[in-house]
Amino acid sequence: MTDKLRIAGVVRESIVDGPGIRFTVFCQGCPHNCEGCHNMETHDFKGGYDCSIDKIIQEIDKDPLLQGVTFSGGEPACQPEGFLALARKVKERDLNIMMFSGYTFEELMEKSKEDKALSELMDIIDYLVDGRFVLAERDLTLHFRGSRNQRILDMNQSRQQKQPIIVEL
Repeated sequence: MTDKLRIAGVVRESIVDGPGIRFTVFCQGCPHNCEGCHNMETHDFKGGYDCSIDKIIQEIDKDPLLQGVTFSGGEPACQPEGFLALARKVKERDLNIMMFSGYTFEELMEKSKEDKALSELMDIIDYLVDGRFVLAERDLTLHFRGSRNQRILDMNQSRQQKQPIIVEL
């Protein structure tokens, strides 16, 4: 298990990356290269910087107002070991976890068959915003996502029913 993540940065108090006040971790590296992406600087896997998971947790612990932590990107599924280690520590603090991924739920479930860390990560997150950003489907009125093809999934319900369960937050 790794003790660090390659990140582009963090936002200590966000209200746009999920429900409530959230600590958002922007990972570095993304294979999707979606046209119109608003985080293009996170695409280069060699960009950003290494940050210890303990340092991220120390920053999370400083804010008693947080209701959750968001894993954004870049593509968090490209660093499943690190995000799993972080997710376990976040859950110890009774905070919910939202993850953004350019992969769909179905693609992540298929990938997780070959990747134990990804499988465990998918078992611990509470919400998933899935699917690549599609510029032609961009919609600024949507909560917590950029294009109409993207879904917000209740992962607890999705795991129970073994299919994606869409939720509006």
